[in-house]
Amino acid sequence: MKKRLLLFFILVLIFWLAGLTWFAYHINHYKIDDKTKTQAIVVLTGGRNRISEAIKLLNNGLADQLFISGVEKNTSLKDICASQDLSVPAKTVLLEKKSTNTIENAIHTQAWLKKNNIKSIRLVTSNYHLPRSVLEFQFQNPELTIIPHPVFSDYVAKEWWTKTRSFCLIASEYNKFLYVWLMRHLDF
Repeated sequence: MKKRLLLFFILVLIFWLAGLTWFAYHINHYKIDDKTKTQAIVVLTGGRNRISEAIKLLNNGLADQLFISGVEKNTSLKDICASQDLSVPAKTVLLEKKSTNTIENAIHTQAWLKKNNIKSIRLVTSNYHLPRSVLEFQFQNPELTIIPHPVFSDYVAKEWWTKTRSFCLIASEYNKFLYVWLMRHLDF
């Protein structure tokens, strides 16, 4: 019995490591589509350079509206632009301040998308956060066209297995992705 249990755990570990390797490869090899225009750009706060990348995309004409999800309650668009030395027309940007996690980002964004009859978005977030974010957004609206737009961080090593902090971040995000994938596919 102990040998079977040990074999089971070894097999689970092998599958988990294989999945982690696939996940890490996938998040570091996104093909960035910087040509297709969408109805809106949605950026999830919480990671370095996400908002500045989204504003750059907006200023490049890849959408007419920008929805920033998960902004701190006391933060204004003026504060964001001043802190990052950005310029953006205020009428095209909406700040959403209720979300505190990825699920809430998807729920609150979906309400705004529905209200504004938006069917296509460019989803901007960190590369390691993108697979789970896309799953959450697709769960809220399976008909939504999503163009994933990764933001790569200087703090996450491409050779993630050589840096403890990068390994832990990617492994943690992979575990969250697995959890969400299982919950969505098993209808929990």
